[in-house]
Amino acid sequence: MEHSTATPRVAVTAAELSDLVLADGPFLSVYLTTEAEIDNAAQRAEQRWRSLRSTLAEKGALEDVLAMMDPLVADSHLMGQCLAAFATPGGLLHVEHHPEPPPQDVGRWAPLPLLTPVLSWRQSSPAHVAVLVDRRGADLFGLRAAAPSVMREVRGLDYPLAKTSQGGWSQRRYEERVQNTWEHNAKAVSDELVRLVDQVDAELVVAAGDVRALQLLREALPNEVLDKLEVVSGGRSPDGSIDAVVADVDRLVEEVVARETDMVLAKFREELAQSDRACDGPARTLEALAGAQVETLLLHDDPEDDRQGWFGPEATQVAVTEDTVQAMGVDHPRQARLVDVAVRAALGTGARFRMVPGQTSADGPSGGLGAILRWSSGTGAAS
Repeated sequence: MEHSTATPRVAVTAAELSDLVLADGPFLSVYLTTEAEIDNAAQRAEQRWRSLRSTLAEKGALEDVLAMMDPLVADSHLMGQCLAAFATPGGLLHVEHHPEPPPQDVGRWAPLPLLTPVLSWRQSSPAHVAVLVDRRGADLFGLRAAAPSVMREVRGLDYPLAKTSQGGWSQRRYEERVQNTWEHNAKAVSDELVRLVDQVDAELVVAAGDVRALQLLREALPNEVLDKLEVVSGGRSPDGSIDAVVADVDRLVEEVVARETDMVLAKFREELAQSDRACDGPARTLEALAGAQVETLLLHDDPEDDRQGWFGPEATQVAVTEDTVQAMGVDHPRQARLVDVAVRAALGTGARFRMVPGQTSADGPSGGLGAILRWSSGTGAAS
């Protein structure tokens, strides 16, 4: 396996969720298991939803809001293993389908939405492209979070493709024609690959197939795509299936995610040690979020963590104490789970995210919250 030396992007973006999180609550957040490969999949999903729905109603969720979820359930198993949906009394705000089931079904009626599972999933599933190439062309697959997969096929010239060893006066000219065909097809694959990488905003490109075709593809690719390329074993199957290389693709995606997390944590510790562009701990982090100063929010979310924070109508009106938010001109601050308050402020100010290991990690932020800043504050100590 070959490895690129590119510096990958190191944080998750979720700009399309900013309108969701800044809507007027309370919010209904649902993560429902929607298994596909079982008998009576639709009925089983609806049974799960009825149970979760009853619990949510007991906890005060409004019937009108719960009813918004009802039509989503029956066919959800056709689109993924987890239905993630969010609604308020104002309407259904966002729906997406995850490829893996949640550890358990989750339903919550709260002042702010529960978005950390979505952020974790997007972090573990960076947009990537797989290309299976031979001398005739290629099959390309673009995969991205919260959007359908994209498939492309490149059919190049199919004659002449094979060199001959029969000899004779015309052999050299024939072999040149074969080489030209290979190069023409590699250029066609390269052009389509560049378009697909741009379309899905891919962070990783995984390639497999014929050795010579891969070599010609690499020669044809621009540096910005070549820097993202990883080559694995495997080849193009007659039906264009990616099944033969999917394990290698999954492993490489995991490696990229782990490498990026290490890079973020190293940068965080470096900036913190210099008392420069970083802050550590809940109070300092919310203070930086209130100043729209956060470039990348580092957070660890423990489902049992029920620490509270305070927020006002604007994204930057956040703090760990009520009186601090009141001092920002908010007459009636609202209280919500601390992590959710931080996520809301980060989304509302265009920050990126990195989910990090728990507080047992020596490199992680204190109290599960920290940030890399857009500019220096000179106040990086935890509080």
